[in-house]
Amino acid sequence: MRIGLNIGYSGPRLQIDIERVKLAESLGFDSVWTAEAYGSDAITSLAWIAAQTTTIKLGTAILQMPARTPAMTAMTAISLDQLSGGRFLLGIGPSGPQVVEGWHGVAYGKPLTRTREYVKILRAIFAREAPLEHKGEQYQIPFQGEGATGLGKPLKSILHGRADIPIFTASIGPAGIACSAEVADGLIPVWMNPERMDLIEPHLGKGFAKAGGGKSLDAFRIAPFVGGVLGDDLEQCRMPMRGMMALYIGGMGARGKNFYNDYATRLGYGEAAGKIQDLYLDGKKAEAMAAVPNELIDEVALVGPKERIAERLQAWKASPVTDMLISGGQPELFEVLAENLL
Repeated sequence: MRIGLNIGYSGPRLQIDIERVKLAESLGFDSVWTAEAYGSDAITSLAWIAAQTTTIKLGTAILQMPARTPAMTAMTAISLDQLSGGRFLLGIGPSGPQVVEGWHGVAYGKPLTRTREYVKILRAIFAREAPLEHKGEQYQIPFQGEGATGLGKPLKSILHGRADIPIFTASIGPAGIACSAEVADGLIPVWMNPERMDLIEPHLGKGFAKAGGGKSLDAFRIAPFVGGVLGDDLEQCRMPMRGMMALYIGGMGARGKNFYNDYATRLGYGEAAGKIQDLYLDGKKAEAMAAVPNELIDEVALVGPKERIAERLQAWKASPVTDMLISGGQPELFEVLAENLL
C-alpha cells in the first residue's frame, strides 16, 4: 500500500512544515497532498514543496473545478508535472454550493456533468492529438455563446505534457463514486471504513461498466484521507478527529444539504449525525464534538498507542485501498506506518 501525507489547507497564515514532508519522503512515503477551501490555494504550496523535494509525488486533494476552467487546470498540471520531473497527481472535485456560489460567485450547477466534461477536456489537452474542441452542457470550446466575438479557434497546448497524468476525483456519494470509476484513475473519499467496502464497491462497479474497455478495480486507486494521532491517552488522541468530524458532519453545508452528514448516516451513524448537526448549527461546537461517536472515529482514523494502530492497520491492508493519505504530523506515527505498510 502507498502512503501519502495530507497537509491540507492553511489557517490564517500559510506555513508548511517542510521538514515533516522531507521526513515522509525519506521514509518512503509515495506522495504529499495539498488542499484548498477559501484561503490558501493548493498549487502554490505544492510548487513550494516540489522545489524542496526530489522523489515524493505531488498531489492536489483537491483542486476546486468551479474555480478554474479545465484548460487552466491542465496548464497548471502540465507545468508542475514537468518542473517536478513527472511527479504530479491531479485531484479535482466539485467542492460544495456554499463555497462555489458564496466564494467563487458561480453556479454550483450539475457537479457530475461538470466532472465528466472536465475530465474529458483535461485528457484531450494532455494527449495533444488534435486542437481542443468541446461542445457540452457545461463547457463550449471554442466559446460561441452570448458575448462571444467569434474569433476563438481550437488550440493545442504549447507544452507537451504526459498524456497519462493520473486524475483523481473526490466523492463520497454513490453517484459521484460511480462517476469517478467511469472517468478517473482514482477516488479520494474524505474518510472511510475499510471494512465497509459495501458502501463503495457497488458504485465503482457501475462506473467501471459504463466506462467499458475492461476497466476494473485492478487498475483503479482508492485514496482516502485517514486521520492519525499516536499516543497512550486514547481519548486525547481522538480529540483532533472529534473536532474535524464535528466540523464536517455538523457545519460543512446547510441543514438538509450536507454531503458529510449524509455519508455519516450511510456509515451507520444517522442518529448521531443529526444530533451533531443540530448542535453545531446552534453554535454549540463543544457539545457537537462530544456527540461524535468513538466507534466512528476508530473506524475511519488511526488513533491511540502504537500497538493499537498497528492492529487497526491490518483491516486497511486487507481492503482494496491503494493509498492512505495520512493527516498527522508525528514522526513516531510516520515510523509506525512505514514499519507496517512499506
